[in-house]
Parts: sequence; C-alpha cells; structure tokens
Amino acid sequence: MDTYLPPATQPVRVVVWAIHLVLPLLGLWLLLAQPRVNIMWHHNPSHFWMIAVVAGINVILGLMISEAARRRADARLFLVSMVFLSSAGFFFLHGLSTPQVLLDGHTLGFDIGQQVGLTMAAVFALASAFPLGEAQARSVMRAQHLIRLTVVGLMVLWGIASLVPGLTSLSRPPAVLPIPWFGWFSVPGLVLFVAAGLMMFRLHRMRRSAILVSLVTAYALLAEAMVAGMSQLNWHLSWWEWHILLTLAFVFVAYSAYLQFRREGSSAGLFDSVALSATVEKIQAQYEQALEELVDHVRRGTKLPAVRLAGRFQLTEGQAAVLDRAGEALASERELSERLSALVDVGTQTKVRLAESDLLTGALERVRQVYGDVRIGLVSDGRVSIGSREYTFSGATPVRRDGLITYPLTVKGHLAGALEVPVGRTTQDEALSATLASQLSIALENARLYAELDTLFRQYMSPDVASRLLADPGQAALGGELRELTALFADLKGFTTFSERVAPGEIVEMLNRYHTAAVPCILDNGGTIVQFVGDALLALFNAPAAQDDHALAACTAALAMQEAATKVAADGWPTFRVGVNTGMALVGNIGSPELRGFNAMGDAVNVAARLQGLAEPGTVVIGSTTLAQVSTAEARPLGPLRLKGKEQEVEAFVLTRIIRA
Repeated sequence: MDTYLPPATQPVRVVVWAIHLVLPLLGLWLLLAQPRVNIMWHHNPSHFWMIAVVAGINVILGLMISEAARRRADARLFLVSMVFLSSAGFFFLHGLSTPQVLLDGHTLGFDIGQQVGLTMAAVFALASAFPLGEAQARSVMRAQHLIRLTVVGLMVLWGIASLVPGLTSLSRPPAVLPIPWFGWFSVPGLVLFVAAGLMMFRLHRMRRSAILVSLVTAYALLAEAMVAGMSQLNWHLSWWEWHILLTLAFVFVAYSAYLQFRREGSSAGLFDSVALSATVEKIQAQYEQALEELVDHVRRGTKLPAVRLAGRFQLTEGQAAVLDRAGEALASERELSERLSALVDVGTQTKVRLAESDLLTGALERVRQVYGDVRIGLVSDGRVSIGSREYTFSGATPVRRDGLITYPLTVKGHLAGALEVPVGRTTQDEALSATLASQLSIALENARLYAELDTLFRQYMSPDVASRLLADPGQAALGGELRELTALFADLKGFTTFSERVAPGEIVEMLNRYHTAAVPCILDNGGTIVQFVGDALLALFNAPAAQDDHALAACTAALAMQEAATKVAADGWPTFRVGVNTGMALVGNIGSPELRGFNAMGDAVNVAARLQGLAEPGTVVIGSTTLAQVSTAEARPLGPLRLKGKEQEVEAFVLTRIIRA
C-alpha cells in the first residue's frame, strides 16, 4: 500500500486491500463446495523446493529483523523476528517430511508440523502487537537468548521425532485420515493471528508505514492459511492453497522491505517503524543529535563527520554526501536567520536616552556573535580609521581589502564613520553586510537625533514629559484625564522686596542657584516640574508618570528642597515656602494647536497654591489628604483655615520630618 497517497484516496486502497484478502477465502469456499474443481496434484519435488525457497526467504527476513532488534535493543522487533524464524523452521521441517525426501511415505508429522509452527508463530505475533512498557520490554530483551534456544530446541526435538523413521508416531502414517481433531487444533493460532493483525493495523493508523501494512497483511494471510489447512485434503488444490498463502505472506513482507530499501538506499532503518514508541523516540533523538552535530561542524568550519555518521546510521556514500549538503544548506539558513535576527536587535537598541557609545557597544557585541570580528570607526578630525587602516569612500561604494569589506556609515547624508565586516563565509556575506551598515547608519542617526532632542527638551520641561513626547509624539495632543495626584507649589518669600533693591543680573543668579538646588530634589523623587513662573514653581507627583507613594514622594521632595535652599541662601536673600496637597485634578496638554503645555487644573492644585501662600519662610505646609496618605510624617496642626476661593475651612499642617524605617 502506498503510504504517501492523499488522504482522500486512502479509503479506496483499504477497500482494494480488503478485497485481496477476501478473494483467497472465496476461492477456498469454491474449492470445498465443488469437489470436482478441487482436483489433486501430487508432486513431491515441487512441494519440497517451494518449501525450501520460502523457508529461506523467511530465515533471511527473520535474521534481518533480529539484527534490527539487536541494534535498536527493541523487544517488538525481536518478537516479530521470532514470528518469521519459528514459522520458517517448522515450515522447513514440513518440507523435509515430504514423502520420498527423507521418509518413504506420508507421516503424521507431515500433516500437522506446519500448523504447530504457525501456532507458535501466532503467539509471537500477538506478543509483538502489544504496546509493551519499558519494564516489560527490558524483560523480553533479557530473555531473548533463552527464547531463541527454547524455539530451536523445540524444532530439533520435533525434527527428531518426525524425521527419524519409526521413532515416534509423528514419523509414522496417521492412524485415521482425515484427523478428527486437526481442524480444532488450528483454531487458537487462527484467533491469535487475527488479534495480532487487528492490533498491528491500529498501530499503522497511528504510525503510517509500508512495512507495518505488510505485517498486517502477512498476519491476515497466515490466519487464512490456517483456515485453508483445516480441510486436510492433502495434495488437492485447497491443500496447495494454504502453501501459497504462506508463501504470499512472507514474500509480501520481503517485497515491501525491498521497495523501502530501494527508496532509502539502506537497510538500517527498514523496520524502525515497527519498533516500540520508546525506540522510535530514541531514533528520532539520535537523528536530531546527528543533524545538530553536522550543523555545528559546518558552522565552525571543521571537517564534517560524514564517515562516522555514515557508520552509525549505515548510510551509503551517496546518502552521506546528500546529508553533508543538507547540513551545509541548513547551517547556511540558520546563520542567515541569526544574522537577520542580529539586524533586528540592532534596530531595537536605538532607544530614547540611550547614549551613542552605549548604542555602538551593544550593537557590536550583538553582531560579533554572528558576523565575526566586526569593527566600527567614527569620523575624527575629518578622517575615518579602524586600527591602522584609514578609509576614504567614493559615495556609498564599499572598500574591499584583505578579506574585509568596509561600508561608510552616514548621518543626514554625511560620512559619520565606517563599518568593517569579514566576508567569505557565506554567499550572502556582502548583501548582509550592506544591510548591517544601513541599519547601523539609521541607528547612529537616530541616536544622535534623540540626543539633540533630549538635550533641547530637557532644558524646557520635565524628563518624564520629554521622554513620553519623544517616544510617542501623539501624547502632545490637546486633552487631558482626571486622576489623583499630589501638587507641590513653592516660591520665595520676600522676592519682590529683594528684586527692587538689587540689579537684574543678581536676581537671575539668585533664582538659578535656588532652582539648581531645588529641581534635583523634585526629579530625584519622581516629580514632574510643569511650571516656572518667576520665583515660583509647580511640580506634580503621579502625573504624567504613575507613582504609588506620590504623597510621600512630594513630602520628601519638599523637605529636601528646604534643606538644599538653606545651603545656598546668602544674607538678605529670600526664603522658600512650600505647599503640598493631594486630590483629584485634570492633567493633560492645555493650550492651542500652535502652543501648548503640560499642566494640571483642579481644586487639589488650587489648595496647594493657597497652602504655599500661608506657609512661613523655610517651612512646608501640607493638606489633610496628604497627611492621611503619609503615615510616617510628623506634622504640627495649624487648625482649620479659611482659604481664598474655598467656602469650607481646610485643615492644614506644618510638616516637620519624615520618619525613616
């Protein structure tokens, strides 16, 4: 049966196969129902030589399967080999019992010898069809020599008893013809062959294989042979039929093995599909290991272990050569895949706030894993050099030198550096190197662009806002969301008076020194500064970046600001006062399509501004909602306060310190 047919054609082949098995039984029925058709043909030499040839084929098959069982250490293959060897032995003994070969006349052993052998073979057939577990399989393999010796011993005893003239009743003519109990003697073997065939067919449904189909067919034909042998009409056509069925059963398996050998060119794996599932998994693992070993040798450029692999798997020279070429092709494809993966990784490393040096270091580390000793040189004083090699380029044309190909790296159309890649390992080297150079040029240009934007943005806005806008410019769209946050307002008490009596330059110096001290305190605690208005600033916590302990972070930043401001204050300079409050506010981009800014609006922000206005210089005043979220805060109550724009009084507290665990 062709196991490579499309699924739609398989049922048709199954029907044809079943018809071929049914036809012999129909022929037997016709011969027995029409005695005049069931003619006699008594020819001893033809009988003996047919038996000898078929038994020889059987022995060869049994030995081949036995060798496969030894090589794979597989119990099922061993049991299948015993089906062929035991039936071959008794079949040959039946042939030796042919009248006028060793014995002069017809004997009882001649009549029943083959049925005894087939019954023994049926026991092995049924055992081979069972899905043996590991422990059971090991037990069978440990007992294999004992089983073989037992079968051989039984054959020897049967041969002596049936071939030595007058020794036993087996070597004498049967007392009664036909033998009354002979038909019933064949029933157990018939049942066992049918059961074994069904179980093997179930295995074939899970593991499609021509050899498995041939075994199923052989078991079915052997069962039919036992049915045909029940008639006991020696030398009639019905009697010859069971000999023919036996012949077909064994020849069918031999022919299937021959076809598979022709297709694969080796006998090493002819019967692997019959093996136990554990053996099949082990074989697949060996093949995978061998292929990985082959690919590894190809990748490292060392000599391929073709001879050793050919010996391990009994491959022909042609198969080993094909395997070598397949391994080379697979290694080439894998290397191509890894190089393309490296290109993707280089592209993903271009991130906001990633320094150019870090980008190039990470990219080189990644690409060297698959491209070899890749090197990069950047423009310095108008020249590009890598080690002792200096490069000049004519447009985008690469330079080839000493097994290296060097591509220009460009930023905004201008030469920025050079990429040096070793070539000659694969046919795709130059194309991949050109792609790598293009990818690195893009990455280098993006890194420098991000650095410029990063520097520009961070001079005018909070790092959180700048990072979000660089990563997703769509977040600059007008709009906002309602969320809980903590607002921090700070200004300098006495700034107006101070500014009236000093020069403008001194005012700018004073403001810069204060903000230089205060801003890191806010940023280090995760705050976002959204406004500088003269001497005042507004910072938000939990917006835009999410922050779990935003109230605590704001209080910590406020106390740190006061401490830092104290260190930079000079005589006559104004002093910071800070207000902090927690609550719901609308945060987002506010303004117009032409000009916008990130800000927050709401009662929580307004209360923070009012608390800052009530704070004494050098102190931090917080609202009750903020204090409720900071369990480690020590604060002095100011009592209910009437704030501008608020109908109800507001509880406020002077924050003195945060208790650290």
